[in-house]
Formats: sequence, C-alpha cells, structure tokens
Amino acid sequence: MDRWKFFAITHGDHVVCNPTSIEKLDELIGPLDLGPGPRVLDVASGKGEFIVRVAERFGGPGGLGVHCVAVDISPFCVADLTAKVAARVPEADFEILEMDGAEYRAEPAAFDLAACIGGSWVFGGSRETLRALAAATRPGGAVLAGEPFWKQEPAAEYLAWSGLERPSFGTHAENVEAGEAEGLVPLLALVSNGDEWDRYETLQWRATARYADSHPDDPDLAELTTRVAKNRHEYLTWGRDTLGWALYLFQKPRG
Repeated sequence: MDRWKFFAITHGDHVVCNPTSIEKLDELIGPLDLGPGPRVLDVASGKGEFIVRVAERFGGPGGLGVHCVAVDISPFCVADLTAKVAARVPEADFEILEMDGAEYRAEPAAFDLAACIGGSWVFGGSRETLRALAAATRPGGAVLAGEPFWKQEPAAEYLAWSGLERPSFGTHAENVEAGEAEGLVPLLALVSNGDEWDRYETLQWRATARYADSHPDDPDLAELTTRVAKNRHEYLTWGRDTLGWALYLFQKPRG
C-alpha cells in the first residue's frame, strides 16, 4: 500500500498530525518574536496547521506580510495545505513544495523560524534535524522540532514488534541536549499528555473504520486494517507507557 495513501486515510480526521493539540501550538506560537515580515520554513509540514497558524499570527489580514515555505513529500498533504492556505490566509506569500525535505536546499540564515515537527526521519535523526534547521535560521531566530522520546527503557518485545531500535529516539533530556550540542539555546519544551496521545492514536482507528465501511472494494483495505490493528496493539500494549512526544523550541544565538 502506498505510504502516503495510508497516512492520508488514517489521519483523515486529524487537524494536527502528531500527538499534540491546537492549544499547545497556540501556546508556542503566541510568544514568538519573529520581527516584521518574517520568513518561516516548515519541513515535513503535513496538512500545515502549524505554519498556517503562524501566518495568521504574524501576517496582516489574510496573512499579508509573512513569507512561508512549506515542504512535504505527500501529495495528499500538499493538497490539504493548499486548500487550507486558500481558505484562511489567501494573501500570504506561501511557497508549497511537494518534495523530499532532505532535498530542499535552504539559503543559509534566510529564515526567522525553521521548523520540522515529527519529521526528523527526513534528516536522519534529531540532532541532524536541528543542525539543518539551525543552518537555515538567522542569528537570533527560532528553531522548532517535534520529536518522540523514551519515557522509560523500551521492552525488548516492544522493539521487536515495532521494528524500532533503542537509538531510534533519545530521552526527553537527550532531545534538549541535542539542541545545546548544536549551539542552540533551549527556550521551551511542551510535552504531550495522555489525552493528546490517545486522541492522536484513536482518531486513526475511527478514520480507518469509516473508510472500511465506505470503501469495501478498495484492494488495499485488508492491508490497511491489518496495519492499523497492529499499530493499535503496539500502542495499547507498550507505546502508551513508553513513548513520549514534545515540541522543542530553541533560539539560534545572535553572535
């Protein structure tokens, strides 16, 4: 089954495609100081709720005065984001690129805010992601990453079932330290709670069930429902107690 079709179906009911909430996005965006006419980069932007909310916060009517670059490889996400921009910030200077984020070549120090929320696989890991974002950010600008972390040591059965490895993620402390190791200043870490995780996971169950009811002849249906059932068992058996998630905001030093 096509990877991006699977994601589009299972995340059909999601506004934010990771285990956080609109409230946490607003809590993070509200205090940002990006200056007039900010330039914003969002790699692996998904449906783009974050970058659209940034455009609403820092642009004038219709997003006027902010320049945004959103990069995502999924044609489904790109279509969703394109429609969202047209509906909510039609006057914003928005560049939407359907491509692998690792292949996007940002001009050095060109952005006031560079973000990658839940897509560190694009760059090969948490620290590599922060390094790439920092390179694209001006001195004094903001770097934002959304990243899983181990809440406790993962059970061997969990790793075997999921295909993950212990080095796949760091701890919460290690995620903050990764930014410090890249010369960034930690400003904020917003950790997702159980309700946010449950919402993220269980919305996938509902979307899949609805899709199965309405598309009984889809040749991918058996694989779709099998994979979602496997993911559900993984989350309920191990993941809910073992894997965390947080938004990490850093500042790039001015000098």
